[in-house]
Amino acid sequence: MSGIEVNPELNELHEHYLFEAAKGQEPLRVDKFLMNFIENATRNKIQQAAKNGNIWVDGHPVKSNFKVKSGQKVQVLFEHPPHEFLLIAEDIPLNVVYEDEHLMVVNKKAGMVVHPGHGNYSGTLVNAVLHHVKEELPMNSSDRPGLVHRIDKDTSGLLVVAKTELAMTHLAKQFLDKTIERKYIALVWGDVQEESGTIEGHIGRSLKNRLQMDVYEDGSMGKHAITHFTKMESLGYVSLISCRLETGRTHQIRAHMKHIGHPLFNDERYGGNRILKGTSFTKYKQFVENTFKLLSRQALHAESLGFIHPHSGEKMHFTAELPEDFSACLTKWREYIQNRPL
Repeated sequence: MSGIEVNPELNELHEHYLFEAAKGQEPLRVDKFLMNFIENATRNKIQQAAKNGNIWVDGHPVKSNFKVKSGQKVQVLFEHPPHEFLLIAEDIPLNVVYEDEHLMVVNKKAGMVVHPGHGNYSGTLVNAVLHHVKEELPMNSSDRPGLVHRIDKDTSGLLVVAKTELAMTHLAKQFLDKTIERKYIALVWGDVQEESGTIEGHIGRSLKNRLQMDVYEDGSMGKHAITHFTKMESLGYVSLISCRLETGRTHQIRAHMKHIGHPLFNDERYGGNRILKGTSFTKYKQFVENTFKLLSRQALHAESLGFIHPHSGEKMHFTAELPEDFSACLTKWREYIQNRPL
């Protein structure tokens, strides 16, 4: 591992990323490996980082052509702390559904990132909450203030934020014990035949695209995940369903629904932004493209949230109506199905 240009004056580096090559990982150049993991990263930037001695494998700096093997740990290290730790309170409007001195429940709009991270160092829900509460928030195990759980950037709906250490600990345990009640509304491709069902399968990073999650039925990789779903409405080529989460894995509903052949409508990352069901008529194609414009994100909304209040012991339950873009898309599908030729 010679030939790396490492600044000899550096006596402390800050870890920005840490990844472990999954079981079954074929030897892969470290620059390609990191491009699969880090969103918005370019190969040129990764190669420059390697040249500067910022990419390490198993505790040693490596060149960009170093081949990562199964089980090896890859770090990206810089002189400065990660930007997400440089938290700044920002005056951003929040839809606060409930708040007391212990916690707050927020109805997050689609498009808002929950916490700062690569490429999103401001404008997040955490930045907004810090301004709103005007005080320090407790840190979770990942050093993210107030967050007990998260929902994806382009998913709308309810999120609980802890304002005290007691609330953080108590709510985190409820998530761990799977006693938190969470229901999502989703529009998925295809006519779901079952009135209800359960999807069970480990969820882990895809070996082909590290920005996606895959389902591993044999349990060889990933973490155990269970999603219960109920069909709410059949709309011909799409279906409206509700999903109840028993576990809370990254992209759980998105990955599970794709796994059973019903990707979320307009979910770009999981292939739902293409016409997957329907006719070959030009008018139909135009109709779907128009609905994509109406709902320019995956059709997923965190509709309800229930938990035990960490201080009072009271059972709390909150609901959030479908946002305007989701409702407008549903209306168009209902009109289309009613008016289509038999």
